[in-house]
Amino acid sequence: MATVLTKHERNLSAIIHASTFSKYFIPFGNFILPLILWTANKKEYDFVDYNGKQALNFQISMLLYSIVVSLISIPFFIGFLPDLLDGNFWGFHGLSDLNNLNIHISSDDFRWGRFFWPVGISGVLHAGLVVINVVYTILATIRTNEGQHFQYPFTIKFIK
Repeated sequence: MATVLTKHERNLSAIIHASTFSKYFIPFGNFILPLILWTANKKEYDFVDYNGKQALNFQISMLLYSIVVSLISIPFFIGFLPDLLDGNFWGFHGLSDLNNLNIHISSDDFRWGRFFWPVGISGVLHAGLVVINVVYTILATIRTNEGQHFQYPFTIKFIK
């Protein structure tokens, strides 16, 4: 037996998914606003209950993945610390050469190379997570507003 979804249920469910974008304006808004909307309406509407759980599980999963990506890059930064503490790294030994305008740039002198690899890899992974978050949240909002049951990929079921 198919249940007919009201326009109010579909709109409310779409607003729950779209409210996760509030994280760009309010700290932890991607958890707070959907949680408020979901808890206020979950007992009245099964469709809203399903979509509230989906949205919150996806946002918690994205936070967890972001933390894991950050933790993976920490050993690279720790390996970089001895070079930072070396006085020659910052070029203080060459302060007496300030009047010498003989500028020579060589890739061998680029001391930040080991630092930019983990930053670059971590940055690309974080950017990928942002793209996944934005794309699937938009898809969920559209599909939910059409009355479809949308299930996010890469989601861990924290709220059942």
